Amino acid sequence: MADPGTLFPPLIVFTSAKQITEQIYDYLADVGATMNTRSDEGFRPQLSDRWRWSSDSLMLAFHLNPRAKWHDGRDVTARDVQFTLSLYKNPVLGGESRTELANIDSVTVTDSLTAVFWFHERTPSQFLDAAAQMLILPAHQLEKIPVDSLREAAPPPIGSGRFRFRAWNKGASVEIVADTSNYRGRARLDRVIWSVAPEFTTAVTKLFSGDADVFDALRVENQATLQTHSNLRSIVLQGTGYGFMQFNLRDPANPSRPHPLFGDRNIRRAITMSIDRNSLVKSVFDTFAVVPVGPTTRAYPTTGPRLVQLPFDTVRAGALLDSLGWIRRPPSGMRSKNGRELAFPLLVTMANMSRIRMGVLIQEQLRRMGIRVDLDQLEVRTLETKRATHTFDAAIGVWFLGASPDGVRQTWTTAGMSKEGVNYGSYSNAAFDAMVDSALGSDPAHARERFTAAYQIINDDAPAVWLYEPKTIIGLHRRIRTAPMRPDAWWFSLADWSIRPSERILRDRLSPHR
Repeated sequence: MADPGTLFPPLIVFTSAKQITEQIYDYLADVGATMNTRSDEGFRPQLSDRWRWSSDSLMLAFHLNPRAKWHDGRDVTARDVQFTLSLYKNPVLGGESRTELANIDSVTVTDSLTAVFWFHERTPSQFLDAAAQMLILPAHQLEKIPVDSLREAAPPPIGSGRFRFRAWNKGASVEIVADTSNYRGRARLDRVIWSVAPEFTTAVTKLFSGDADVFDALRVENQATLQTHSNLRSIVLQGTGYGFMQFNLRDPANPSRPHPLFGDRNIRRAITMSIDRNSLVKSVFDTFAVVPVGPTTRAYPTTGPRLVQLPFDTVRAGALLDSLGWIRRPPSGMRSKNGRELAFPLLVTMANMSRIRMGVLIQEQLRRMGIRVDLDQLEVRTLETKRATHTFDAAIGVWFLGASPDGVRQTWTTAGMSKEGVNYGSYSNAAFDAMVDSALGSDPAHARERFTAAYQIINDDAPAVWLYEPKTIIGLHRRIRTAPMRPDAWWFSLADWSIRPSERILRDRLSPHR
């Protein structure tokens, strides 16, 4: 994993930090295995043991488990919940979750165990926002510390979760240990250590050499090697990410103008229909990915079964390009129009072999259609800077999503073109925006239908080619017994993992001297 950077929940950016802090701290309730986020159905109680709504759904009262305690022995109270919201929303702190919490006006305290949330308006994500967007923090530890100091140097974590924080050797490892008297039950593992390995090769080598027990980002090409290690096995989960070839719809040299190629919807559609996504996925990922149905994943209950993207159809694609005046020219067979060749550069990260292979295959498929693609392999940060500054023509990217489909607003709607958004290709369609807003505001019974309508609009506009929906491949030692895993967060049941006493090795045992 990468070094977590911070273990202070409001400021977390990296997945590794999320994995660790979700063991140390608790939500009021967490998203369940079904990944429903449009109501409170299926949520797992954590700090809250029950809740009730007002008749107008603008008030939500959480009753806290009276046995819940902070790791220093103090009781968890409703005051902690109230303090947590105020801290997360504090503009001085500048946390990442302020957008998700904007609909929560305030939290009031009716007694020591009852925290009442008051909302600005009714939305399907109200329960998610209140229950599972904030890890609850201890007011008695943090409230007297200036907020700007918390941003620079937060104190060591004191949580209420089933694991306690033990040590952080920055750049090397983070260790947590079981909270032996936890109100939700002692974790079945004595301790868990996250080992920092910023490079993929280093991380996978640690697993294969026996220096690590779990690695959650194996690639297809590692499977053959894993099978040679009798002490290892893999778990394959449905993923919550998708890869795509994104077009920049604005001219990189002058964003006030449409892109000379990709500003044309028909060009984008023709390119999309020229790419055989099924063969790409099979060639690069074998059975460890599927072709996406749009800018979403099948893990979400809001993804409809009838949703389709533009088909692979070289006859229609060729006819469309011909009608636009892009004609094949001998002897190269490349298409051109008014003396200009139909060609574009495609950015791909040099750090991911699967994406490089996909780029090469796309290059060859489009060459057969008379379209020249120049692959430009870049270091990850350079590529992401080009995307974020809109100084690219086309790029292979990937979005890994959370438990909710709400992220589509920041990735593909007009609102995502703002400074806070990540709509790097500048796709904008008012009908799509309106349908996304309608879907996000819908109850579970209607959300899927409206999300499907929204995705069909963007699929027809083809601001990107949806390439692959990868599965998560976790490599782990056979002595480890896992519990049910959520597609977006395999670690959500980590406290219920176990190792039989007879199979434990030295590092499994907690040393009293550390």
